[in-house]
Amino acid sequence: MQIHVYDTYVKAKDGGTMHFDVFTEVKDDQKAVEYAKQWLISIGEGDAVISSKECRFCHSQGAPDNVVEAINKDGYFIYKMEGCK
Repeated sequence: MQIHVYDTYVKAKDGGTMHFDVFTEVKDDQKAVEYAKQWLISIGEGDAVISSKECRFCHSQGAPDNVVEAINKDGYFIYKMEGCK
């Protein structure tokens, strides 16, 4: 499966910056922002400001099986990097 990667930075409640990627099957900027919002709500960061300014398309690539499974189930996969819970 070819996936699309959206590089995302948001300000957390504690004032720190959370850096994560949103992986999607469809290259759709608004959908990527929606997925990022869903995930932020699920981790208690629903008040974080997120728009296409904070969540930008980066590149497309192949995906490993665990990412494909998550995308098939939820529509997206979050790859956590700096400052994520």
